[in-house]
Amino acid sequence: MGLNLTAIVLTYNEELNIEECIRSLLPVNCRIVVVDSGSEDRTKEILKKFKVEMYYHEFTDYGSQRNWAQSNTEINTDWVLHLDADERLTKELCTSIINVVNNDIKDIAGYLISRRTVFLGKFIRYGGHYPVYHNRLFRRSKGMCETRLYDQHFIVDGTVKPLRGDIIDITNNLRNWFNRHMKWAEMEADQILLKNKSPNLVKGKFSGTPIQRRRWLKTNLYYNMPLFVRCLVYFMFRYFVRLGILDGYKGLVFHFLHAFWYRFRVDVHILHKKLK
Repeated sequence: MGLNLTAIVLTYNEELNIEECIRSLLPVNCRIVVVDSGSEDRTKEILKKFKVEMYYHEFTDYGSQRNWAQSNTEINTDWVLHLDADERLTKELCTSIINVVNNDIKDIAGYLISRRTVFLGKFIRYGGHYPVYHNRLFRRSKGMCETRLYDQHFIVDGTVKPLRGDIIDITNNLRNWFNRHMKWAEMEADQILLKNKSPNLVKGKFSGTPIQRRRWLKTNLYYNMPLFVRCLVYFMFRYFVRLGILDGYKGLVFHFLHAFWYRFRVDVHILHKKLK
């Protein structure tokens, strides 16, 4: 009998990533649901190798897609795990998931999992980029994704605890990275200008969980700095103060793109939309 867990994976043209993602899930022995938004490459063909259930749903934004997947794919397990197609579970994380789901401590609503970024084969260990915790494993009745256009987190109603093991986030294709982040930069700019007051949002709290603390710092510190200045300050802080320089030359590329280039594009979109 499989684990009392359903893993949900979102896909769109993920032929380079999906096989390794699914293989990393196999040791958990759980139901795997894939929600595709119209892949035109070999994604669906590759998935036929595995015992997964496929659904189609038109994509609007990540939060809506994740919530639709959780509500409309006939999930009858108590626990759900959310993954992206370019992510993999470590063996240690698989063991931890099996243990906590089988033991099922009633007072725990979910678990925080650290994400390990591997960029062009390099583990990005410094710059404040590891460990970065996310709510990914939780009771189906206790969690959902917040309603944001970009940078969504899962909201879990109850006590959450950190879990041993990592989700590995793989980036090997720079063209895909640039294409996605150019799209995400505009979505984040829209989100900032929208000033969404929906109750379905992670509330920033400096003394809260790592997710709440990051949201507080972003909202109350970063976004209050001047356009274009803040992305330079952020890169300098990550690269020199948080020792991103120790990640080597690939780390330089990653921290520059992630902390400066992407943030600069967000500010360009904000300026453009304000001028319009």
